[in-house]
Amino acid sequence: MRFLRWIVPLSLALALIACGPPRKSVFPPTLSIQQLVLQPDGAWRLTVRIQNNSYGGMDFTSLDAQLTMADSVPLRVHGSFERDIPAFAGDVVQIDVLPTAAMSKALSASAAKGSAGALAYALAGSVRATPEQEKAPRDFDFSGKDWLSPVPGIAHTWR
Repeated sequence: MRFLRWIVPLSLALALIACGPPRKSVFPPTLSIQQLVLQPDGAWRLTVRIQNNSYGGMDFTSLDAQLTMADSVPLRVHGSFERDIPAFAGDVVQIDVLPTAAMSKALSASAAKGSAGALAYALAGSVRATPEQEKAPRDFDFSGKDWLSPVPGIAHTWR
């Protein structure tokens, strides 16, 4: 009788827990510059890759970051967009920025070296997204460092 007294409530509690939908884990995305194209007016068109590292899809709506290259003053990278990125997938957004003189000089120096020229950069900031099982958007911080190199055969393009 004592056995039934605690086993029945325990099995009812387990049955109620099993009725709810499973929560999908949400992890911060990673962002990087996939491509940089020098525009005729001197501006840069950045192709920024957003990699969703979560177990559920996320709706991305904006990006606010700082781009640092060649020990220069950080450059603000800001854009609004609508991207629905599934779990463990990535997508790109294009953002135009006007570089500083030091950044343009560093990019020209890497272009002069050909495919051997590489330029280090750091991209850090936040991206706004709404996870699949949530109603309100939230900001996810990110920070990363990588390299850009001139693309052989494609003028004014770095990857």
